[in-house]
Amino acid sequence: MTISELENQLNITFNDHELLRQAFTHSSYVNEHRQKSSSDNERLEFLGDAVLELGVSQYLYRQKERLAEGDLTKLRASIVCEASLEEFARELNFGEYLLLGRGEEQTGGRNRPALLADVFEAFLGALYLDQGFDVVIQFLQKYVYPKITTGAFSHAMDYKSQLQEYVQKQRNHSVDYVIADENGPSHDKEFVAQVIINGYSSGEGKGHTKKEAEQRAAKNALDAYDLE
Repeated sequence: MTISELENQLNITFNDHELLRQAFTHSSYVNEHRQKSSSDNERLEFLGDAVLELGVSQYLYRQKERLAEGDLTKLRASIVCEASLEEFARELNFGEYLLLGRGEEQTGGRNRPALLADVFEAFLGALYLDQGFDVVIQFLQKYVYPKITTGAFSHAMDYKSQLQEYVQKQRNHSVDYVIADENGPSHDKEFVAQVIINGYSSGEGKGHTKKEAEQRAAKNALDAYDLE
């Protein structure tokens, strides 16, 4: 797949196509094509890491006003970790555009989690240099921020403790959790949890473990109180 196809996919046109190409160039490719004046994406990855962290920090600061500094740090860490960046890169098919050396290609480098996470950061670094921070934010608004809103990183937060603290402080009511339902085969269960506040169902959440379902139920209850 070509770089122009990537631009069409993302609806972004780079001024410097060599910069975009560099973002997808792995060091193994450069080592095997020394006759070409190619540069790998490692420096862009370094820059993209900082750009991403600032972009996510800015969003969390503005959107999660009730979260303390420690909770903001935990949530940000779960968003910018290798597993999350790999997922972002896979959803955008970034692996298809990578320029790899033959050895790296043959050993599955195109699907290597660390390599995919790196290329996502390198792309952000290239986008920042070529288009500026505002365009990076637009990209994050489309591909990253919505996942934060829908609770994809809820596992990083202790929403149950936040809800317990709020309810006891503001209303002095009891907080309980019940598993209302469970579906699927034993190896792939989905649990449905309800949070019960003072005898009334105040939120529901689903998860592949009971704890995950309870955390999401607590988050939904916090959302209902407009606290999270």
